[in-house]
Amino acid sequence: MKGVKILAPATVANLACGFDVIGLSLGIPEDEIFLYKSNTPGIRINKIRGASLPTDPKKNVAFVALQFLLKKYQQRENFQEKKIGFEIELIKNIHPGSGIGSSAASAAGVVFGANILLGNPFSKKQLIRFAMEGERIASGSAHADNVAPAIMGGVTLVRSYKPLDITNLHVPRELWVSIIHPQIEIKTSDARDILKQKVLMTDAIHQWGNVGALVAGLYQEDYALISRSLEDVIVEPIRATLIPAFYELKIKCKEIGALGGGISGSGPSVFMLSKGNYTAKKVTEEMNRVYSPLKVDYKTYTSPINQKGVKWFKII
Repeated sequence: MKGVKILAPATVANLACGFDVIGLSLGIPEDEIFLYKSNTPGIRINKIRGASLPTDPKKNVAFVALQFLLKKYQQRENFQEKKIGFEIELIKNIHPGSGIGSSAASAAGVVFGANILLGNPFSKKQLIRFAMEGERIASGSAHADNVAPAIMGGVTLVRSYKPLDITNLHVPRELWVSIIHPQIEIKTSDARDILKQKVLMTDAIHQWGNVGALVAGLYQEDYALISRSLEDVIVEPIRATLIPAFYELKIKCKEIGALGGGISGSGPSVFMLSKGNYTAKKVTEEMNRVYSPLKVDYKTYTSPINQKGVKWFKII
């Protein structure tokens, strides 16, 4: 097999109270990545469609993530191949700067595909480590709350970064996601720069309680507990000022049945969780009603939780 087509999912990171540690995988949108194994050493990005991304290898997340994987592979004790490389084609359906894991999809997709072409020498959790290096280029921080659910699927929890310890959480059967993506760009690095480096103990305790209750709510399929837990008292109050009509959006969506939600990643996308497809679609319609009078272009999505994560298909 010399080539694979990869579908790399969008993701929602933080899940309100779970800053940098909780994320979920979406069914839509997905990036398309075509990856080919080559006997010519090195990594080449032959085509990028759908977005204007850096062609400088040191600034391209897909290149950097794949470079880390290839270096590790070449260091393996029984490595015999002296000439190995990859050629990449990217079709970006997840808009960069959207807050739904555009850079994570690129990084996760290429390392997942390369691992298949090399005979699956690495576990999914090892692939997350490589993909995180791509995230470091995009945001200045090697965080895993987007790449982990992109690769592992479902809802993931990062228990620790040193050492890296990630686990899948239970996903309630009727949990759905509504997303609105205002067509404004908020760079992850900029959104991180405005955050406070110290928080009040009272806020930290409040946040810890919400994280624990959210995990419990997922396992118990207790939608009321999930709803009460979707509260961020540390990051959201600072970043909310960057997103038009943010609080109106949250209030209106909860009034018609949403469990709750918040800023997806660093924004500007906003997510809302709902019980069932019917309610999720109503919430998406309400998102449209809130934003239609504003002079801001936007896109909306209604999606189930993607339990599988990255998907792949054989090309050759």
